[in-house]
Amino acid sequence: MVDLLIIEDNVELGTILSDFLARDGYSLFHAKSGEEGMEFLKLNTVKLVLLDVMLPGLDGFGVCRQIRSKGNIPIIIMSAKVEKEDKINGLTLGADDYVEKPFDIEILSAKIKAHLRRSYELKEKTTILTDGNLTIDLDATAVYLNGTALVMTMKEFELLVLFLENKGKTLQKDWIFNKVWGMDSFSEPSTLTVHINKLREKIERSPKEPKRIVTVWGVGYKYETI
Repeated sequence: MVDLLIIEDNVELGTILSDFLARDGYSLFHAKSGEEGMEFLKLNTVKLVLLDVMLPGLDGFGVCRQIRSKGNIPIIIMSAKVEKEDKINGLTLGADDYVEKPFDIEILSAKIKAHLRRSYELKEKTTILTDGNLTIDLDATAVYLNGTALVMTMKEFELLVLFLENKGKTLQKDWIFNKVWGMDSFSEPSTLTVHINKLREKIERSPKEPKRIVTVWGVGYKYETI
């Protein structure tokens, strides 16, 4: 298993990232195109992907979509595309975080550690959470609806776990955001809304009229048992 897969066509930046993160003790592979990155993933297991958007051929959004269709590897997008629409697109496609270029490499390193820590800690648990036809296997980091496995980002998974652990409780938006992204996160609070919408699309019979994750206007959200 490789700790980090860096998909970045800028050789200089990729080399700087590789050298810095290797000194932090990570094993890694630097792919210089989306196609090379996907080929690497076919033969190797990685813990986290650092993904550029503006790649030759298959761009980062396409790579993100393909990775997420196959599993729950944490993905951090690194991009000079900083418009709100680009960020929403990346998060909607399944990225767990979106870092603007140019970035502080030490901040990026802190984000990597946080994502890996949360992912590892969740996998260390052995509890099964259920609600009717919905089942969460914390040990396998897997979610099943009517016995069928759902593909989720790590943040979607963490959100769902948080909701099932707090059934019937009204949870404030800020509290949810701090629990899942952390108080020191550089992500925007609007990220929560994007992830809630994606989660509803996966577990609600009618996402626009949710019965499980309901909005408590002016406060936050509440998970209702079906």
